[in-house]
This record gives sequence, structure tokens and C-alpha cells, in this order.
Amino acid sequence: MIGELLPDRVVAVEAHGEDDAGCAPLYPEEEAVVAEAIVRRRREFAVVRACARRALGRLGVPPGPILPGERGAPRWPDGVVGSMTHCDGYRAAAVARATDLLSLGIDAEPHIPLPDGVLRPVALPSERDRIDGLALRRPSVHWDRLLFSAKESVYKAWFPMTGEWLGFDDADIEIRAAAGGPRRGGFRATLLVPGPPLRGGRLVHVEGKWMIRRDLIVTAAVVPR
Repeated sequence: MIGELLPDRVVAVEAHGEDDAGCAPLYPEEEAVVAEAIVRRRREFAVVRACARRALGRLGVPPGPILPGERGAPRWPDGVVGSMTHCDGYRAAAVARATDLLSLGIDAEPHIPLPDGVLRPVALPSERDRIDGLALRRPSVHWDRLLFSAKESVYKAWFPMTGEWLGFDDADIEIRAAAGGPRRGGFRATLLVPGPPLRGGRLVHVEGKWMIRRDLIVTAAVVPR
């Protein structure tokens, strides 16, 4: 799923359901991170890292521990950018050479509505108005959860470039649905805080794509060079 949303130069590996094929034992440093975690958390941690190591291997990067850094963001090998995600029944990792992309972020969520009371604190008024309009035209999509996932992907792409928090109200996301149907589309995040410096200016927009399949929402945001 996630690979369909990303450029060809990105390598993505995913696992569905209880699939943990190829899930090698954790490195001792990784074991220490989840030593006191519940079984479910340990399994998620292990499977998503197995996906990441397989993806890195396809880039020609030798296997090694992938430890959480500041705010839990994965610490990738030098010269690599990437992102990981997991939710019930799905784990995925995506990586690319830092010479090809500045950053990327992926997220997966169940295709169900957000819990009551969650949308208002995470969505700007303009975003709520837009998803209300989308819901009138295509009510089969849970646009509130899709917006939340898009914000997560944008944050995951933002943080490695800046090392700074990006609040839910620091980016205004406009979701676009593909003309052919309600299960695929794109989005654009307009940053409402100063973005990281780029050649010729600062980052102003982050572009992304989304898809719904197998009762899952997946989103991906990419910052090209």
C-alpha cells in the first residue's frame, strides 16, 4: 500500500495482519528499549524494525539497530532518511537516500471516525470546513481520521529537518480526492510557522498522498531536494 504513494527512489516494506515473516531478533540495544513493554508493544517494535531493515537492505545499507531518538523519531544510518508507522494489523517502513529526498513521513490509521472530541483540538476551523464539504460529497470516507493521519505524516517529515515540534495548528492541510473515486488522493500542507531553509528560500508547503484500502488509511508526505 504505502509504496504506491511514494516516489520510485523510496523503498517501502510493509507487514499486514499477524505477518512477522523475516522478523529477526532485536539487537541488544533495541531489546533494552522495550524490555519492560507489554508483549503487543514489543511485537510492534520488532516487526516494524524488521520492515525497516529489509528496506535498508534494498538500499544496500547493512543491518544494524534502529533506536528511537528525540521524541521517539527513529535514528537512521548516516545518509538515509525514512519513516515508520504501525497500527492494528499493519506495520510499514520507508527509506531513501538523503541525496534523493530531504525528508519523508508515513502514517497508517484504521479507517474509522476519530473519537468524540478529538477533531476540534487537532483541526483548524478551515480544515474542519473543508472536510465537512468532502463528507457531504463522499460520505463513505472518514475524512476526520484521514486529516489526522495526514498531519502525522507531515509532522514525521518535518521533525528530522528541524528538530522542533510542529503543532496540529501549525499547518493547514487541504485534502484532495482523486476524480476517479473516493479511495485515493493527495493533500497539501501549508506551513503556518517558518519552515526550514531550502535553496532559494524556506519550505512553505509539504505535499502528500493518501489511500484507503483493507479498512486502513495510509498517508505519505515527501520533501524533495
